[in-house]
Amino acid sequence: MPKLLCKPLGIRGKVHQITPESAGWRYVGFSLYHLSAGDRANEETCDREVILVLVEGKAKISGAGQNWGTLGNRMSVFEKSPPHCLYLPNGTDWTATAKTDCIIAVCSAPGKNSHSARRIGPKGINLTARGKGTNTRYINNIAMENEDHADHLLVTEVFTPAGHWSSYPSHRHDEDDFPRITYLEETYYHRLKPENGFGIQRVYTDDHLLDETLSVSNGDVVLVPRGHHPCAAPYGVEMYYLNVMAGPLRKWRFVADPNLAWILDRDG
Repeated sequence: MPKLLCKPLGIRGKVHQITPESAGWRYVGFSLYHLSAGDRANEETCDREVILVLVEGKAKISGAGQNWGTLGNRMSVFEKSPPHCLYLPNGTDWTATAKTDCIIAVCSAPGKNSHSARRIGPKGINLTARGKGTNTRYINNIAMENEDHADHLLVTEVFTPAGHWSSYPSHRHDEDDFPRITYLEETYYHRLKPENGFGIQRVYTDDHLLDETLSVSNGDVVLVPRGHHPCAAPYGVEMYYLNVMAGPLRKWRFVADPNLAWILDRDG
């Protein structure tokens, strides 16, 4: 099995490149560009649909034969403002020219060419609280199933306050048995404030044949091929992550860890 913790490949250019082949799965792809002002990045979508997320900074974007202008308005993810994003179907291409230092995430999955290129956000993306107590976190849903934004892709941002847990109570979505549960591969792109802090993510199955506890640094990506996958932000460290999920059915249905399901029953 490939390593679940992926460190950045450098500090400029394409610093992450996760493909179904490198991850050992079938659906999710995730790349990340760190661009300085004036840098360019471009790709063809080929047989995959893509959602570009302007994680930080501003870039002039063209794609699918259209000029989309300058996208992006937050200089730090921890502003928690909604991101500017762009959906591109398979069989197209895109080019980004950085207007400021910027970070662009390329989220991808197999495409059916059934959706047109279009902007997603910032309008319509609203920061929403989830959980209670030290399980409270805040969500920017970019392209979840309630919006007909994609063929397979599900994309969301999560902000976890210092000292809180997230993706908790532990849950899994690794079986194709809708409506009880759906099979969704997932990546977590982590950012931390301060940058020299650390976070914790555990990935484990009920039988513990997979059971890894990972120390996450700023800029790391964690692969979740199966199993439960909770995160923790230590005291003094805020955690952001960008989730990309995809599978055969664009529905998010999960099963809680049976040892922790009582938390859901109690908190609703």
